[in-house]
Amino acid sequence: MLATRKLGELTVGAEGLGCMGMSQSYGVRDNDDESIATIHRALDLGVTLLDTADVYGAGANEELVGRAIRGRRDEVVLATKFGIVSGDNGAVRVRGDAAYVRQSCDESLARLGVDHIDLYYQHRVDPTVPIEETWGALTELVTAGKVGHLGISEAAPATIRRAHAVHPVTAVQSEWSLWTRDLEAEIVPTCRELGIGIVAFAPLGRGFLTGKISSTADLPADDMRRRLPRFTEANLDRNLAIVDALRKLADEKGVTAGQLALAWVAGRGDDVVAIPGTKRRTYLEQNVAALDITLTTEDLARIEDAAHAVAGARYSENMTRHVGR
Repeated sequence: MLATRKLGELTVGAEGLGCMGMSQSYGVRDNDDESIATIHRALDLGVTLLDTADVYGAGANEELVGRAIRGRRDEVVLATKFGIVSGDNGAVRVRGDAAYVRQSCDESLARLGVDHIDLYYQHRVDPTVPIEETWGALTELVTAGKVGHLGISEAAPATIRRAHAVHPVTAVQSEWSLWTRDLEAEIVPTCRELGIGIVAFAPLGRGFLTGKISSTADLPADDMRRRLPRFTEANLDRNLAIVDALRKLADEKGVTAGQLALAWVAGRGDDVVAIPGTKRRTYLEQNVAALDITLTTEDLARIEDAAHAVAGARYSENMTRHVGR
C-alpha cells in the first residue's frame, strides 16, 4: 500500500488522482466503465485523495466519482471545488458570495451522493467578494458537518493568509511541475509558514512531460490544450527538447519520462501531494510506481537543467486573469 502524507491535519495517500479528464478537457468522455475501474484500482493501491469539481463536465464528473465510490466511501478522501461558473462559448466567471457557497455545496453533495465532503476548495477567488465572506460561509459548512477541511486553489499569498485567519486552510492547490514552478517563490513559503499542505495539479504538464504529444495534431479537436500557449506549434517544437532530455535521463534509470517528472514533484517535500489525472488503469499504475523512484542530488540537477527553458505561458490571457488573486 502507498505511504501517506499530511495536508495540514488531513492524512492522505502520498499520491492522489485527478478525475477531471474522465469527463472533460482532454478529448471526449469515452468510457465511464474504465474510469470507474481506474478509481477502484486507485483505492486498491492506497490512492485515497480523489479530486473533482462541480464545473468538471458541468457536474457529470462529480456524479461519476460518486458512482465509483459507492460502497467504498470510507476509503476515500473526497475533494471537490466550487466557484467557477461556466458560460457560453467557453467563457467563465467566478463567484464567491456566501449564498453561492452554500448552494454549491448542497448541489455537490447531491451529485456525489454523500453526506459530507472531506476537502472543499474555493476553486478561484472572486475579486468582487471579500475573502472573509466566502470563508465565513465555508466555516458554517464545517460547523454543520457538511465539510471536513477547507482548501483554496490558485490564490495569492495575501489571500491565503486572509482565508487562513478566518478558518485554517488545509491545502492550497496549484499547478506544479517541471515546467510550471511559479508557486515556488511565494506560495510554497507561505504554505510552509502556516502549516498548509500543497496539492500539485497537472504534475505531468497536462500530459506533455510523458512524451506522448509531439504535435498539436496529436490532440483531439475539442481538447482544451489546443488553447494553451505551450501547446501551440510555435512553442511545441521548443518544448519537445525538454521531453527529449527527460527521456534520456529516464532511460538511464529504467523508468519513463512521466515517472521521472512525477518523482521530481513528489520530492518537493512531505507536505506535497501530486494529483496526476488519468482515466486508464495502466497509466494510473505507472504514476503510482513513480513514488518508488529515488533521485540523487545529481539526478535533480540534471532534471531541472533539462526543463529550464519552457516556451509559452501556461494559460491564455483570459484564463490567467482568474489566477493569483
